Amino acid sequence: MPQKLLATILYTMPSARPFPTDFYADGPDYDLRACDHPGCGGHGEFRAPKAPDRLNDFYWFCLEHVRAYNKAWDFCRGKSETEIESMIRDSTCWERPTRPMAGGWKVHEQRLRDAVFEDFVVGGGHAESARAPKAQPRHLTAEAKALAVLGLELPTSYPAIKTRYKELAKIHHPDANGGSRESEDKIKEINEALQILKAAYDS
Repeated sequence: MPQKLLATILYTMPSARPFPTDFYADGPDYDLRACDHPGCGGHGEFRAPKAPDRLNDFYWFCLEHVRAYNKAWDFCRGKSETEIESMIRDSTCWERPTRPMAGGWKVHEQRLRDAVFEDFVVGGGHAESARAPKAQPRHLTAEAKALAVLGLELPTSYPAIKTRYKELAKIHHPDANGGSRESEDKIKEINEALQILKAAYDS
C-alpha cells in the first residue's frame, strides 16, 4: 500500500488524529471540509454562526468568503429599535434583573453632587483660608470621571444619565461602526461609566 495513502487512512482514524478536540467533533477535519459558499471549491477553514438566534450552528467558509460573510453580518437585523435598546440596557447589567432604588433620585443626586463638590471645591483649595496651607491636588472620584465620559455635568438626574447613555451607545455600538476595536473600547468605557453612576444612585 502506498505510504501516502496509508498515512491518510491513519490520520482519519479517530485514535490516530493529532491533537483531537471537540472543536471539530461535529464534522470532518478542516482540510477535508469544503467551503459552504455556493460554487466555491476552497477549504472551509473558518466558522461563522448561521444566524443571531443560532450562534452555535455554523457555516464553514474559506478566508475570502468568511470575510465577506462577516462584513455583511448584522446581529440587530430584524430587531425593532425597542428590542435593540432593551438588548443594550440588559448588557450593562450582565442581563440580570434590576430593582428600583430606595430613596428616590433626588437623594442620590445630592450624594453624587457632594462627591464632585469634594473634588472641585474642597480638594482644590477654593474653600480654604488664604493663610492655610494649600491642599494637595486630589484625584477625581470615579463618579466625576464617569460623568466626564458621558459628557455630563452636575446638576443632573439619573433619567438624564440614561438618556445620554442611550445616545452614546447608539453612536459607538460596534455594529454601527464596522466592528472597529476603537468602538468596542468606547462602548465598554460608556458601559462602565453607567454602572458607576448607577451604583452611586443606588447607594
